[in-house]
Amino acid sequence: MNLAGDFSEINQRGLVLVGCGRMGGAMLTGWLANGIDPAAVTVIDPNARPDWADKGVRLNAAPPESPAVLVLAVKPQMMGSVLDQLGVGPDTLVLSVAAGVTLDAYARAFPDAPVVRAMPNTPAAIGRGITALIGNDLAGPAQLDLAHNLMAVVGEVVRLSDESQMDAVTAVSGSGPAYVFHMVEALTAAGEAEGLPADLALQLARATVAGAGALAMADDTPPAALREAVTSPGGTTAAGLAVLMNADTGLPPLVARTVAAAAARSRELGK
Repeated sequence: MNLAGDFSEINQRGLVLVGCGRMGGAMLTGWLANGIDPAAVTVIDPNARPDWADKGVRLNAAPPESPAVLVLAVKPQMMGSVLDQLGVGPDTLVLSVAAGVTLDAYARAFPDAPVVRAMPNTPAAIGRGITALIGNDLAGPAQLDLAHNLMAVVGEVVRLSDESQMDAVTAVSGSGPAYVFHMVEALTAAGEAEGLPADLALQLARATVAGAGALAMADDTPPAALREAVTSPGGTTAAGLAVLMNADTGLPPLVARTVAAAAARSRELGK
């Protein structure tokens, strides 16, 4: 997907990226591949990879006075000190990918600026992420479209109707990859317990989870129907699902408690 035509204002006025770790780096890679001029990007991160400068990016240089976009990609616990050092006006879109930091917090730091909160997830590193967006009252359609296009380079984008939904998004898709990775761990351990060599068990678990996820994305069939298609009455899958789908001790109540705990923590971080 080439979004070069959507980034002309950025190429004229500049984009400032504060924080260039795993997520910031994934976004920057996507932007440079989709039409943003490296010379228009200023990265502020003392630990950024030196080779970004080799690509033409301005690394830890003085940012433009009024960039088109200020992207905040630092950890939430660092955001307070970062916000104290920054200042932009109404002509700069502030786009944040920090979990738990609310629009109210940004309004205190940037009272005149349009602000969009984004919640991507780690598969963004390979262009397979999904990001939820919500903007403040100053973020109009043009600013939301720009934020959408910036995040689309690392995967799907959805828009929320209310900021309160962001805690659930954080708990489902933001934290969700870790749940899936743990599923791979658990499947691997279970395979080993049934006599498989560790490397083979891991290969089977990885490929099974990745393949099932890809099938769920490629097929419009509801997940329940996909599950039923694999399940023969009285067969091996049915025996396993009888344990996994137990209403009291199975996966549904466990996932519900998991997501609820993550959402509660997200709400605490936003206070």
